[in-house]
Amino acid sequence: MTTDQTRGVRPGQAHVTWRKSQRSTAEHNCVEVARMGSNRAVRDSKNPDGDVLLMGLTDWEAMSRRIKRGEFNLM
Repeated sequence: MTTDQTRGVRPGQAHVTWRKSQRSTAEHNCVEVARMGSNRAVRDSKNPDGDVLLMGLTDWEAMSRRIKRGEFNLM
């Protein structure tokens, strides 16, 4: 998986809409996702001014499939 950690990507600087899972609650670690052209940006919802992980659509789709299959220990 090819990813870049990118500082300075903020909603006020680039027109992006950050989305958080409807299953997310205040007690859990959550991330937000935004479309940025053909890429996807991911950030910690509790630290919106922190680093942003930027990945290409192919990598994002592959990671999403693996998460849905339960291949990562996320709890």
